[in-house]
Amino acid sequence: METVIDALGLTDSFQLLSLSPPGWGMNLLRGLANSVKIAVGAYLLGLVIGLFGAYGKLNGGPITRDLLAIYTTVVRAVPELVLILILYFVGTDLINKASSALGYGRVEISGVAAGIGVLGVVQGAYATEILRGAIKAIPVGQIEAARAFGMPAMMMMRRVTIPAMLSFAIPGLANLWLIATKDTALLAVVGFSELTLETRQAASSTRAYMTFFLAAGGLYLIMTLISTFAFSRIEKWARRGERPMSGDAK
Repeated sequence: METVIDALGLTDSFQLLSLSPPGWGMNLLRGLANSVKIAVGAYLLGLVIGLFGAYGKLNGGPITRDLLAIYTTVVRAVPELVLILILYFVGTDLINKASSALGYGRVEISGVAAGIGVLGVVQGAYATEILRGAIKAIPVGQIEAARAFGMPAMMMMRRVTIPAMLSFAIPGLANLWLIATKDTALLAVVGFSELTLETRQAASSTRAYMTFFLAAGGLYLIMTLISTFAFSRIEKWARRGERPMSGDAK
């Protein structure tokens, strides 16, 4: 058995992926942790932008609706890699120019903050459309009942709109989270040490490209499976109390 393993080169692969030197396993896990950190931050920022964007599109004035339409259209039309490069370099340049104009000098922006900000803007455009559609799917009677009770707008959003739209929004938001985890790989082009960049550095140093990229693919797959399970539980919780459709009834 050991001879077969050696013949397949698995021993060398295990050594390269070990957590202690000369293995690169810890580098991959560090990159994975950075990817998850960026994805979570960008996803939460995108949800905040999306919630206010959806309300702006549905209830805002003509100027607000037009600006939000431009924002969502541009972000969804431009390839994400190009958009990330534009937001990262142009955004940091504008921040430094504004800081210099105010007399504060050059600002050092951390890679984590920049990554969250850039991907958060991208996530926000998609979240706006997902949440807008979910809000429009709420039965009109629930909104009218809340207004009849005299609920202020923020209270109605907190107690009626958000709970009622969750079951409609969760599938789209789950897909958006998976997109966020994959989009972190695009930050490698600006030098952020997430999983893809750590994998590329390990592979180029050892020439074991297949070993490391298969390992990275496995880590992404594990993250996807865990996320899918978690969102399925969340969707089940969001749909509690709903009457099952005739096709779902047993």
